[in-house]
Amino acid sequence: HVQLVESGGGSVQAGGSLRLSCAASGYTASRYCMGWFRQYPGKPREAVARIDRGGTTTYADSVKGRFTISQDNAKNSLYLQMNSLKPEDTAMYYCAAKFWSCSSSAAPYWGQGTQVTVS
Repeated sequence: HVQLVESGGGSVQAGGSLRLSCAASGYTASRYCMGWFRQYPGKPREAVARIDRGGTTTYADSVKGRFTISQDNAKNSLYLQMNSLKPEDTAMYYCAAKFWSCSSSAAPYWGQGTQVTVS
């Protein structure tokens, strides 16, 4: 019954910014590794950013310096601040959560995604 719901996607001009939000329910977010993935049409889903239980963040090389992942454990919410957006950032973005460890091989929980389009 874990649920993740993304919001904040939309269309923006190159160089602009968007802030994605993920509202989590049915569990305590502080006990999960949480992150953002994106998927281009016809390609596998790829990791964009993650944050572990201790607050350590990890970013894909393609977004370092432009994207910032953060969370508010009191609200069970995850955020992705995206600045200096590029057309190649256009993708479906998904919130994900994995119990306890980021390195676990267990399948994560997924949100249904929010579309980001940069032109």
